[in-house]
Amino acid sequence: MTLPILIFFVILFILVCVLRVARIGALVAFLLAGVLSGPYVFDLFKLTDTWMFLGDLGIMFLWFTLGLEINMRRLWDMRRTIFGFGAAQVLMVAIMLLPILMGITPWTILGCIMVSLLLAMSSTSEDMQLLTDRNQLNTNMGRQTFSILLFQDLLSIPLLAMLPVFAGKSFNLGATAIDILVLSVALIVGVVVVGRFVLNPLMRLVARLKSKEAFLLTIMLNIIIWALVMDWMGLPAGLGAFLAGMLLSETIYRHQISAEISPYSMLFLAFFFVALGMGLNLPLLQENWYIVLAGVVGLVVIKFIAIFIVARVRHVSVPDAAGIALILSQGGEFGLLMLQTMKTAGIDALPDAHQEILTAIIIVSIMLTPILMAVFDYLRRRGKILSAYPLRTLDDIDKSAKPVVIICGFGRVGQIVAQMLRAENIPYVAIDLDVNAVMLGREYGFNVMYGNTCSDAVLRDLGLTRRTRAVVVALDNVATAKNTILTVRNINPRVKIFARARNLADTRELLKEGAVQALPETIESSFFLGYDVLSHLGVSDKKINNLLEQMRADNYAGVEQTIADKH
Repeated sequence: MTLPILIFFVILFILVCVLRVARIGALVAFLLAGVLSGPYVFDLFKLTDTWMFLGDLGIMFLWFTLGLEINMRRLWDMRRTIFGFGAAQVLMVAIMLLPILMGITPWTILGCIMVSLLLAMSSTSEDMQLLTDRNQLNTNMGRQTFSILLFQDLLSIPLLAMLPVFAGKSFNLGATAIDILVLSVALIVGVVVVGRFVLNPLMRLVARLKSKEAFLLTIMLNIIIWALVMDWMGLPAGLGAFLAGMLLSETIYRHQISAEISPYSMLFLAFFFVALGMGLNLPLLQENWYIVLAGVVGLVVIKFIAIFIVARVRHVSVPDAAGIALILSQGGEFGLLMLQTMKTAGIDALPDAHQEILTAIIIVSIMLTPILMAVFDYLRRRGKILSAYPLRTLDDIDKSAKPVVIICGFGRVGQIVAQMLRAENIPYVAIDLDVNAVMLGREYGFNVMYGNTCSDAVLRDLGLTRRTRAVVVALDNVATAKNTILTVRNINPRVKIFARARNLADTRELLKEGAVQALPETIESSFFLGYDVLSHLGVSDKKINNLLEQMRADNYAGVEQTIADKH
């Protein structure tokens, strides 16, 4: 058993490295690793219950991650783009696909409607990864793409609830529509009420323990409990995980949750795609390769045309419209999830062979997107396409979308800095692991979030980018402060870091790590006290300021002996 595992990881390692060099996402590597390791190629593993279980966990984590990206404030702020552009895109693609499916397949009308809606969905995980890797998430194109993906995620709720209708087990569309409306309203109300009055207090209690294990287990239990509730109601368990993510997105702990769960989410999502690759029926697909090829080409072309038209109608520029249409032109995980759910639930809305072919079409389209984007970028740089539209830099990023200053630590020093920034209307965000300080700060209107300042994922999620102007490290623990500075430097080597230190020794350590300024509070408070004394004794302000400048020179070299006394 050890040798197959070793071979599997060698295959996976080679694929990830090769595809990374080609700037293609790791999800494609997992799919290919599953295909190569499956029973039809190297026969390293069989698609056993264990792999299916790991794949199901991947589905749960995927739904949870999608839910975590959706909160009511974000939906409200982006409502016009989400429900305008997103709805128009799905509708346009479905309208273009429906008559084609009805003409070339023996499926029922309901089956054709279901498949056209499934194929209208795109791959959220791959597209978000592509936007992040290309540093386009906060460009106009990135925000428009994210809005469409967000609408597709929301649309998954009614589509999951309508599975019995698509399967032909219920034909009362009116009653089903009412059920879906009631379910959607109940979910929205439940998210607001449960998130505010149950989860926030619960997470506050757990956060006070300052135990990473307890924090992570609370997240896991939340996912499992809501999955069981949805299963008990006769709805897919994935919807419960999605709801769990939405509930936690309404809490102040969302960024820390995202950072903590991200490695596990990626791991189990990898298992899901590996299991999908193993489950591909290669002999069947080999017999029908021309159908798969035609399906992939048709899907990409139709989706590109439909989304490009909708984008241009909404006055999106031609380069952005082409980029949005291309990055969304593949099938998505939701289609794979629905087909997998139908298979496990025994829903026979489509013949098994047709489900296999549809799965292959979606998978190949997902694998193709990074390649198409790389070709698109190459042709644009060479001026072969869209030459009339000059390439834009990241200047089109909305500066207000990210904070100008990030404050790490929200004690007395961090609070004063935040108050000064707020007085000057400078966008900022403060981070602290002390839940009491966070809650109190939010009560007073400060933009402060719960999170670990040493976490790369938390800092990125809260807006630390190459456009951040300054980072204030206002932490009283020098070891934590040093780790925070190292993390900040790793993300943005050029950002100016201003640190608070307790004494001269801490000042020197923080300056060595990369802070441009580290003020020792004991010395500075003594300076202010001395200033007042000298002023009271009649010494002029100019003489006092010159004296203080001399004492601050060379990092307080003139007061080194005094600072050696720690009293």
